[in-house]
Amino acid sequence: MKKIILVGGAGYIGTVLTKHLLEKEYKVICIDNLIYKQDECIKQFVQNKNFEFVNIDIRKKDVLGKYFFDAHSVVLLAGLVGDPITKKYPEMNDEINIKGILNVVEICKEKNIERLIFTSTCSNYGITDKDVIADENNELKPLSLYASAKVYIENFLMSLNRNSSLKPTILRFATAFGLSPRMRFDLTVNEFTKEMALGNELVIYDANTWRPYCHTEDFAYLICKVIEADIAKIAFEIFNVGDNENNFTKQMIVDEILKFYPNGKVKYLEKGVDQRNYIVDFSKVNSVLNFKSKYSISKGIDELIFQINNKKFDFKSENQFGNYNLNL
Repeated sequence: MKKIILVGGAGYIGTVLTKHLLEKEYKVICIDNLIYKQDECIKQFVQNKNFEFVNIDIRKKDVLGKYFFDAHSVVLLAGLVGDPITKKYPEMNDEINIKGILNVVEICKEKNIERLIFTSTCSNYGITDKDVIADENNELKPLSLYASAKVYIENFLMSLNRNSSLKPTILRFATAFGLSPRMRFDLTVNEFTKEMALGNELVIYDANTWRPYCHTEDFAYLICKVIEADIAKIAFEIFNVGDNENNFTKQMIVDEILKFYPNGKVKYLEKGVDQRNYIVDFSKVNSVLNFKSKYSISKGIDELIFQINNKKFDFKSENQFGNYNLNL
């Protein structure tokens, strides 16, 4: 039985990926320090004999390494995820998103692990010219501490000795949306849908800025494909992860939600704090790994509305549905 280590496995993407891996009968070691008090989200897995949870901070390299023995793949999801949380905790960004991540990379080298999958972000592209569709060779222009840390780690991984045992793969994720056991409503599609579904006025800044989006289930599906891929296809490769059809402006997202709520209240403003604006090309992941998103943004909105209307979420304790405050 192949052992897969999910570093940051109790997070928004990690919990969805855990479900996929257990269904495929992998052994899953979930390493997470639960910085958002999200322990409820892994309770559905703990009775599975192929699941093990380890509550360890990636900054503690001395106790982290013993869990990596004989791993087939390490999926590195951990970190302070997103621009707002890294801006709020800049010192933690350096400690976790750089030093902590480097701890994991060093352990993988020490344990002669071949497959390391590092989840980066399309936010690395920052702002692109109007006629540019960014592929993996496009210039990186990180605008936040979060993206800058991702670029730093990307450069470190790509500088490793190509003849060593470690063969990293870098996945630049589009902006995530969709359901997860560790739900987040601080992400664009999810947040917009929630506000409209609850009858609140939706405030939109810079409605015509572009960004790509990808569903949690599609991320999990793609990571499984990378785990199972021929190593020659993925070693020292960078992939944008998403779908060309899911490049949307904020206005386009709002228009999709308004199909469900034609009387929804929307207020438009300019000059928001988030200036990111980029369209991304996902041709490489489609051609090399035969990946195509199964979820459109409209389908994701539909499932979110269904769950909200069926009282799936208790918004009285809304602070749990996002990366707002650290539990450290």
